[in-house]
Order: sequence, then structure tokens, then C-alpha cells
Amino acid sequence: MPPTAAASCPLLRRAPAAPFAALSGALSRSGMARRLVAASSGGGGRGPAYGGLLLDAGGTLLQVARPVAETYASIGRRYGVTKPEKGIMEGFKRAFSAPWPKTLRYQGDGRPFWRIVVAEATNCTDDDYFEEVYQHYAHGDAWRLPVGADTTLRELKDAGDLELSRFDAIVVSSEVGYEKPAPEIFKIALDQIGVETTNAVHVGDDETADKAGANAIGLECWLWGADVKTFSEIRDRILTTDDPQ
Repeated sequence: MPPTAAASCPLLRRAPAAPFAALSGALSRSGMARRLVAASSGGGGRGPAYGGLLLDAGGTLLQVARPVAETYASIGRRYGVTKPEKGIMEGFKRAFSAPWPKTLRYQGDGRPFWRIVVAEATNCTDDDYFEEVYQHYAHGDAWRLPVGADTTLRELKDAGDLELSRFDAIVVSSEVGYEKPAPEIFKIALDQIGVETTNAVHVGDDETADKAGANAIGLECWLWGADVKTFSEIRDRILTTDDPQ
């Protein structure tokens, strides 16, 4: 891909590895929706190799502060949950990957979907338990930024790309009517930042929702944890003047 004068960075947020997602600080919105955020571009500096960077929020930019199963189990003890953490995680993954009969899982606050996930993961249908878990993940202290994320985004901003505290677009699945891997949510994000598919890259943590979804419309995707493992790698690959292809 040829270098451009400046790059904007959208952050694409899907449901995280943990059941509930909330963005703290400048990215803060309501808890459950998938979203795409685009950081605004600056002026000047070295031209990056990409004109747009899409970032998955939950699981990529935002990660759970402690393992999901550990959180479910520790909260659940007060409600009689005895399922071991391994079984909780297996149930969580099973529920999360099961077909969902409605158009979107994250409609409104997402409670109907997450009630099923929590019940399947823990074998507990206590409404008070569900609400406590739900509220836990609705607060910023349940999440953390990966090491170097803030510094990397600020360095990209200084090079003419990104600023963590300001984004060009936030695309929420429940608001636009699409969620990954639907091509529409990627297209909406790119349209909002004015960047062509061939001049952008998406970074996410899910093989199907992120990589397959992006690749289906010709959008390059780096899989978090496989193609890139740190935000400094993302920075270096964006700022290279060589053709990444």
C-alpha cells in the first residue's frame, strides 16, 4: 500500500472476550454495544503507510483486568455458583458462539443476550447475580489498556496520525444495525473517516468477526495476538514507508 500524507484511525469495537464492554474516559459510552471508533488525523510529520487504522475495542484496545471466568466465579460465590472456572469459560465460549435468532445480539443494552450467556456459563439464573456481573463490566476499572497502547497512539498522532482522546467516528452496532463480520459496519467506519478500503488496515482479535469480516471486503486485517502482539508493532508497521504488501 502506498504511503499517504496523513492517516485517520478508526477503532472497531466488537464484543470482548469478557461478556460486557464499556469504554472508559474519552471512549466511554453505554456498556454492551459493539462499536467502531475513528481517531482524528493530525497534520505534518512523516507520511504513514496507511490512511486509516480500524481498531477493535474490546479484546484489542481494551482488555479485561482479570480473567472472565475468575470474575464470574468470584461474584458467583455469593449466589451459590460452584462451577469451576474452566467449565465457566467453556460455557461462556459455547453460549457466545451459538447462533442468535435475532438480527443483532447487542440491541439496546444487550441484556437479553447476556442473560443467556451468563446462565449458560455458570448454570445460575439468579437476576441479582446477573445484574452484579453486568454492572461490573459497565465500569472502567474492569478494563485495561494493553502495555504501550496510550504511548503508541500518541506517537502516531505526533507523526500525523492519531490522538487517543479524539476519534473521527464511533460506530456502534446497535445504532447502525450491523455487527461484525457484516461488511456494512466496516464500510460505515471507512466512509465516516473518508478512507478507501485499500488504504486502511483493521486490527482485531477474532478470526471470524475481525479478520474474515474485514478480508471479505478487501480490507487488510492484523489479528491481535498473532499478526501483531504489541501496539509498538502496530506503530512500526503503520509508520513504515515500505509497501506492506
